[in-house]
Amino acid sequence: APYPSDQCIHELFEAQVRRAPEAVALVHEDEELSYGELNARANRLAHHLIALGVRPDQPVAICLQRSPAMVVGLLAILKAGGAYLPLDPAYPSQRLRQVLEDAAPRLMLCDAAGRQALGPEALAGLTVVDLEPATPAWAELP
Repeated sequence: APYPSDQCIHELFEAQVRRAPEAVALVHEDEELSYGELNARANRLAHHLIALGVRPDQPVAICLQRSPAMVVGLLAILKAGGAYLPLDPAYPSQRLRQVLEDAAPRLMLCDAAGRQALGPEALAGLTVVDLEPATPAWAELP
């Protein structure tokens, strides 16, 4: 099937949510998320990112271990209109800092592995959103 080039990836994802909200979208270790739940989490975080000032095409760094939170973060950045800047916490710290310096994002989504990989100096000038809390600040957003 040809790829619909007139739609963004998050729009294609939302179409799948409408078709099968209860279907399993993501499996990681012993955790499963349906399309509906994944979409709801991404929407809540997207609202939070917009409140933090994310605007269309603004780079938003994301430095997380592979996890459901990483997928939620990527979708949320796209839904907020931002451009995601993926940073792998397994990369050398110096390389991650170079990418951050070149791209100059104002906001970063991360977890403990991301914070450790980057170090406190690299995070000093950024607004950092931690995706690890069990009950994040945006949990009650629409």
